[in-house]
Amino acid sequence: MANVIQRGRRGKRLMAEMNVVPYIDVTLVLLIIFMITAPLITQGVKVDLPQAPSEVIAPSDKEPVIVTINAKGDIYLDLGEKPDAPIDEETLVTRLAGVSKYRPDTDFLVRGDAGVPYGRVVGVMALMQSAGIKNVGLLTEPPAKKR
Repeated sequence: MANVIQRGRRGKRLMAEMNVVPYIDVTLVLLIIFMITAPLITQGVKVDLPQAPSEVIAPSDKEPVIVTINAKGDIYLDLGEKPDAPIDEETLVTRLAGVSKYRPDTDFLVRGDAGVPYGRVVGVMALMQSAGIKNVGLLTEPPAKKR
């Protein structure tokens, strides 16, 4: 009998492997949560872009900096802590000057609402030029197709 007890103790070995099933379950739940909430987290400023025929910009590895002007003439910049909060002209020039200095190959685009006076868009582009930006692109929507 003593031999049987010893075999039983020897037969039971401690398992040194980690059980990863709970980690896989948690990862799957987090993945599902992120997949559901990602489309709901769209930030941005409501802008009705003018319609004009234009060429598509070639995609690049670096994300462009977008300056938005809404229908009221407020300026938004997609940099910083609050991209959906309006900024003043001085802050715009300061931030854009920093970007153009440290990332000179960055593309700069202007999204101007169709209802914004032309002078306001030109004024913002002049501010961008004073920040050291030489090339500025304008974002538009393709015109609606006629039937």
